[in-house]
Amino acid sequence: ATNVGGRTSHSAIMARSMEIPAVVGLRDITKKVEPGSVVILDGNRGRVIINPSFQQLENYRKKKKRFISHKKNLEILRSLPAQTLDGREVSLAANIAAPEEVELAVREGAEGIGLYRTEYLYMNRSSLPSEDEQVEAYKKVLEKAASNSVIIRTLDLGGDKFISHFPVPAEINPFMGWRAIRLCLERVDIFETQLRAILRASRFGNGKIMYPMISGVEEIRKVNQILAGIKEKLRREGTPFAENVETGIMIEIPSAAVIADLLAKEVDFFSLGTNDLIQYSLAVDRVNEKVAYLYQPLHPSILRLIDNVIKCAHREDIWVGVCGEMASDPLSVLILLGLGVDEFSVAPTSLLEIKKIIRSTEWKETQEIAVKMLKSKTSYEAKRLAERKLSQRIKRIVRGNNHAG
Repeated sequence: ATNVGGRTSHSAIMARSMEIPAVVGLRDITKKVEPGSVVILDGNRGRVIINPSFQQLENYRKKKKRFISHKKNLEILRSLPAQTLDGREVSLAANIAAPEEVELAVREGAEGIGLYRTEYLYMNRSSLPSEDEQVEAYKKVLEKAASNSVIIRTLDLGGDKFISHFPVPAEINPFMGWRAIRLCLERVDIFETQLRAILRASRFGNGKIMYPMISGVEEIRKVNQILAGIKEKLRREGTPFAENVETGIMIEIPSAAVIADLLAKEVDFFSLGTNDLIQYSLAVDRVNEKVAYLYQPLHPSILRLIDNVIKCAHREDIWVGVCGEMASDPLSVLILLGLGVDEFSVAPTSLLEIKKIIRSTEWKETQEIAVKMLKSKTSYEAKRLAERKLSQRIKRIVRGNNHAG
């Protein structure tokens, strides 16, 4: 349990990926819990019970048993496709932060890695990782994923992710400052080392490169120019590398969503980073609990931006994935399915849950609901429509869920 943060803060995301119950943004919880207290963390409902009664402990023990039983029942889905009742098949991939997580993802039935957060290679150490060290880390992931695709996101530092040996200047608003691709384009030495490593490692599997925090066409052309230069250097050196690595971008800034038609002509795929897209579109700091109520994934503006991105991508014959937290929210998954998303990338521990939801619905129905939701005037109206149409079905499908909230 934490005093600060929101559902999409990185502490909450990492807790979910490791299946650790968590409740965040409680303001003064650390003052209320005395050392040695017995505490129940209900991540599903966002509750913390301090020194619970005997009856409360018994109730939660029963809930835990139901949750374990539910997870066991999902195991039969591992080898089955993520396909709707009427035949629409989507890809279901995993988000990872370290090579060690790949085995869990594969075991849970992931069809690839939809987001490899490489910044964690740079953390908890006293120096930057060398090119060879990065090659080995990426190679390990690629080999374990076999022929399935591995989308390697380039360094995404800044915002709420920092490393001690690479000081980032203090900023009034770090989420809108010197971070991600902006940092990489200024520190080209760090960027080139990582791109070289990705190209070299991709010989051992199906690697793809994804750039974060892209705001316009100029940035894509600049990074692609750098990538082309690196390939030429590797050829001259005689260093083996993968020539035809696909490149894509995170759509997480409103400007990128608005000009998706232009960006789609420059890349091979899009991945919707819904956490930041919502944060920037609605001007909501996602680690500030005071404005957490304004963080509305089903806000009409968000739905329209996502709809535009998907339509623009498909017109250019490129695919669209979602790697943000909307991809693991049961209600949002069905709406995104209806809007035409091609890939969902979630924490390994959420894969089977999301697969069950997809396999228990009809794509045609989700399309019809998505069309109606795009006409909604408020977040409340959109959410109410979705819940009226889908929540009862989700309740029947999902039993014993236990997310960080």
